[in-house]
Amino acid sequence: MNEVWVFHGAGGRFTSSVFASQAQAEEFIQRYRLTGCLTKYPVGISVYDWAVKEQLFEHKKPAHYEAGFIQRFTTASQEHYYYDPDDLG
Repeated sequence: MNEVWVFHGAGGRFTSSVFASQAQAEEFIQRYRLTGCLTKYPVGISVYDWAVKEQLFEHKKPAHYEAGFIQRFTTASQEHYYYDPDDLG
């Protein structure tokens, strides 16, 4: 499966960057001492469909099939890391 690493800066409304590897993303984050979350996303499939396919999410309510739910769907099962330059010293 193809994947990308997406960085969402703290307080940002939209993603600020997408990388082909975690190493590329971390170099960018460290260079600018950024705060935010780096998350691995599958390519060519939504996170919602991926989570259902991998049996990481189970529909339990009718709302789970609705567009509003699907378009905001994320899962803690995605590999993700939080960065804060203050934690580095």
